Amino acid sequence: MSATDRYNSPLSERYASKEMQFIFSQDMKFRTWRRLWIALAETEKELGLPVTQEQIDELKAHAEDINYEVARAREKEVRHDVMSHVYAYGVQCPKAKGIIHLGATSCYVGDNTDLIIMRDALQLIRKKLVNVIAALADFAEAQKEQPTLAFTHFQPAQPTTLGKRATLWIQEFAMDLDDLEYVLGSLKLLGCKGTTGTQASFLELFEGDQEKVDQIDPKIARKMGFDACYPVSGQTYSRKVDTRVVNILAGIAASAHKFSNDIRLLQHLKEVEEPFEKGQIGSSAMAYKRNPMRDERIASLSRYVMIDALNPAMTSAEQWFERTLDDSANKRLSIAEGFLATDGILDLMLNVVDGLVVYPKVIEKRLLSELPFMATENIMMDAVKAGGDRQELHEKIRQLSMEAGRTVKVEGKENDLPARIAADPDFHLTEEEIRASLDPARYTGCAAYQTERYLTDVIHPLLEKYKDLLGIKADISV
Repeated sequence: MSATDRYNSPLSERYASKEMQFIFSQDMKFRTWRRLWIALAETEKELGLPVTQEQIDELKAHAEDINYEVARAREKEVRHDVMSHVYAYGVQCPKAKGIIHLGATSCYVGDNTDLIIMRDALQLIRKKLVNVIAALADFAEAQKEQPTLAFTHFQPAQPTTLGKRATLWIQEFAMDLDDLEYVLGSLKLLGCKGTTGTQASFLELFEGDQEKVDQIDPKIARKMGFDACYPVSGQTYSRKVDTRVVNILAGIAASAHKFSNDIRLLQHLKEVEEPFEKGQIGSSAMAYKRNPMRDERIASLSRYVMIDALNPAMTSAEQWFERTLDDSANKRLSIAEGFLATDGILDLMLNVVDGLVVYPKVIEKRLLSELPFMATENIMMDAVKAGGDRQELHEKIRQLSMEAGRTVKVEGKENDLPARIAADPDFHLTEEEIRASLDPARYTGCAAYQTERYLTDVIHPLLEKYKDLLGIKADISV
């Protein structure tokens, strides 16, 4: 069979980075199994079991040169992946063969490896998430004073600035980072708990010495880079852990989806565009088109991740007593694919934000087409100062606004409200005076100030904390 006559995951072929693919690779998995077997052997030796340094050295000598063919052939016979790799490791390490996996159950390597992989994958997600926040912060800083029409219900509302709008995107990703740090900081190792989590095999091995049994998990945790193990378990760690982890990914996906929706709408309005390369084709039929395909892909992958979060939740709910095996096939798919897709989403985010194109003239034109309506209160106040009656002017400006709105919607003409107001002598204002008051910056409130304060008080300290993670660029393949 060739690579073209069987299914290849788009997550590997098109979306996920090489770094994330390695974390979920066979090499990462089985090398970690061997590291765990070494940690177990070292711990057992330290606690007085008959394990020699020579055996440990032999295990370490073959920690990475995995004899896959031997393991695959053995698995066809025994139908058990862990015992196949125990056998294959023993073939390479004949002196240590008898002590590999001593006292452990399959979940010792399987579950602990899953936790290690999720930890490493979360660390990579954190790195990319921080860089997305940094890129959006640069955009917000550059656009903090650019007035733009704000929308509620996608209907024109009061003006804001483009930078202030970007802070709304940033804040959601910053919330995701907070959630990620909490879950990552609370992640523990399973340790070596045995068949039903009672450590009965180790109590037997250590002839009832509870003090030595109590040292097993802390020693293994430290060797594998964790602070602690979960204090109780069945045969497996609680599948609630997977739920918490994938919910982090779903949260990031939701934030990215919201961003991508906004950019797609802005691209429709011709105000802001995602990057479009010189040779890029927007449509096979319409040569003029500039489709927002990167943001569409962000939305597409994000929906997948948000739905994927249901898998661990249902698996957690379905586990019977100390364990069942209906989690295994689902975990192999849902955890890996959730991370690979989120990795692809963040790479796309980095690529899009780094290349966003802003069209200030289009933004200004749309804002000015709506601003006369939004400026009516200020115009009315100016007219009162010039001697007008507030209540009478309110009714007149209401009627004139309706007439101007009808002209825009029915006749397709420009907003002529300033001219209509100027033509009414009760307002005592010229059209030039009215239009002079239509400076967009007068109507954005505290938007620029809020943007600056948010970046200075919240985001810059956050980025300083993570400065060692900054500076990456995304490489998207298509």
